[in-house]
Amino acid sequence: MKKLSAVLLVIIFIQASSAHHRTSTSPAGLTYAMAFKDEFKGKSPDEKKWNYRTDSRHWSTQVPGNVTLGNGYLYLNVKKARSKGKDYTGSGIISKKAFGQGYYEARFKTPPGAGWHTSFWLMYANERGSTDASKTTLEYDICENDSKNKHGYSMTIHRWRGKHETFVSKYQKTPDLSADFHTWGCEILPDKVHYYFDGTLVQTINTASLPFEDINIWLTTIASSLGNTTAVDDTKLPSYAVFDYIRFYKRID
Repeated sequence: MKKLSAVLLVIIFIQASSAHHRTSTSPAGLTYAMAFKDEFKGKSPDEKKWNYRTDSRHWSTQVPGNVTLGNGYLYLNVKKARSKGKDYTGSGIISKKAFGQGYYEARFKTPPGAGWHTSFWLMYANERGSTDASKTTLEYDICENDSKNKHGYSMTIHRWRGKHETFVSKYQKTPDLSADFHTWGCEILPDKVHYYFDGTLVQTINTASLPFEDINIWLTTIASSLGNTTAVDDTKLPSYAVFDYIRFYKRID
């Protein structure tokens, strides 16, 4: 059975007049309402909500066929398979809709073998299923895990348009991220960003001097040399990252 959202540890839910409409209050006293969610309960990804990541980047080509649903979970499958000159295939989905400031949360676990860069991140998306930093103002990396290192992840903000700058990249130590589900959250406010892991505040970044634009949600896994990875562990393939849900709460006060 799926666990209740760890947002219960971050945001106190208040039942509204409708049984299907909930508002919530953050520790800072801000009021939110659910604006987007996917619990991945269908037989295939909801293509009204999602585009597929389809680029060739680092060591893998990302293919739509690697994105599957089952038992109420999203599986981002990773495989040793040739595609567009790469020896591996990864996968990912990108929200069709862009969102604004508010609270973003996902619950997932990472692939067990070395070589896979699994990310929950927010950035402007083009319609071609690939990254395009030239069109992007900010990138919010809520979780970037290199599966060579199962016991930690990094969180960062990048400014891309104009001169590239990185703001306060932090590495967070954790339990084994491939062994069980964990919950990551990101609260974007006008002057700061709060990062959460399993309901605990782990990082705050001052963003008062940074611009803001609406952002798309990315859930992705690619083969990569990031994190000082030297090779993909083929003995662990095929494998997958597993996502329980993704949710976005919009400020309503």
